[in-house]
Amino acid sequence: MLKIAIVNDSIMAAESLRRVVESVPGYRLVWVAYDGREALHKCADLCPDIILMDLIMPEMDGIEATRAICAQYQCAILVVTASVDGHAGKVFEAMGAGALDAVNTPVLGAGGNGEGADMLITKIRTIATLLRGKPQPRFDSAAVSRPPVSDGPPLIAIGASTGGPSALCEVLKALAPDPGVAIVIIQHVDEQFAASFTQWLDEQVALEVRAARPGEPLALNTALVCAREDHLVLGPDGRLDYSPEPRSLVYRPSVDVFFDSVAKYYKNQVIGVLLTGMGKDGATGLKAMRDLNWCTIAQDEASCAVYGMPKAAKELQAASEILSLVNIGPRLAEWAEQAASSRRLTT
Repeated sequence: MLKIAIVNDSIMAAESLRRVVESVPGYRLVWVAYDGREALHKCADLCPDIILMDLIMPEMDGIEATRAICAQYQCAILVVTASVDGHAGKVFEAMGAGALDAVNTPVLGAGGNGEGADMLITKIRTIATLLRGKPQPRFDSAAVSRPPVSDGPPLIAIGASTGGPSALCEVLKALAPDPGVAIVIIQHVDEQFAASFTQWLDEQVALEVRAARPGEPLALNTALVCAREDHLVLGPDGRLDYSPEPRSLVYRPSVDVFFDSVAKYYKNQVIGVLLTGMGKDGATGLKAMRDLNWCTIAQDEASCAVYGMPKAAKELQAASEILSLVNIGPRLAEWAEQAASSRRLTT
């Protein structure tokens, strides 16, 4: 039985969420709180598996409540707010504090679940699968046999999930606006607000950040973000594309899929980075990179919002370096300077 709690100061919104939760067999609503502080107290008595967390509340808002709950309890938090797009900055702050995902609040329906209920249920099911730690099939790029690319720019490949938005901000702020390398980011984020996330990240850092476009090559001095639920892959021609396969992956977009494609097809200088996140996505892809003697970095436990993905990488011995978040950005800046200098000498 999946234990679910609701945190929302709107009686109507809380009732809408209650109807959705109680309509699904195997879900049990354990409590309702009307602000973040009340939720924190109720977690002490009964910690649920998943909390449906509103953003704008009195006493303690959803961001602070998420940060406090994630620091003390082992439960997943799904942000449920009236408008994800309308509160994009706050959504990504909450995700940086430990929330897994976000979705719009379902509209209360007269005859039962209203508009948006199916999306909420889908989000809950995805998180439940992550909590169970379901094994993920590997991406098989062996079907394409063309030769690897060797003439592109040096590449920083970054994967992140829970806590990733704020971690990515800190890492990218350490890089110059023109670091002389290409950057690709795979952040577990829903396609419906991937554009908002990319715009928000671009506003936080000096480096240009934009969505990766199908068919384009790696972009020098630009951070390209996977902007779809399909997986971003690097092809043997050095161009990026989106692929729905493997369809069975819970993690969409998958860090492993991108890292694997880079390891298979890219033969220039690469550094792989795995930041905070729930689950194990990215660990095997990072190991594939390390097996090529590339530098690979995993965030350390103390600085992670959720020590899942980096922990899996550590257990696989996929990381050549394990660093605190405050040290990852400067390390990448150092690597970028060396890689760019080496590239200038050889061109």
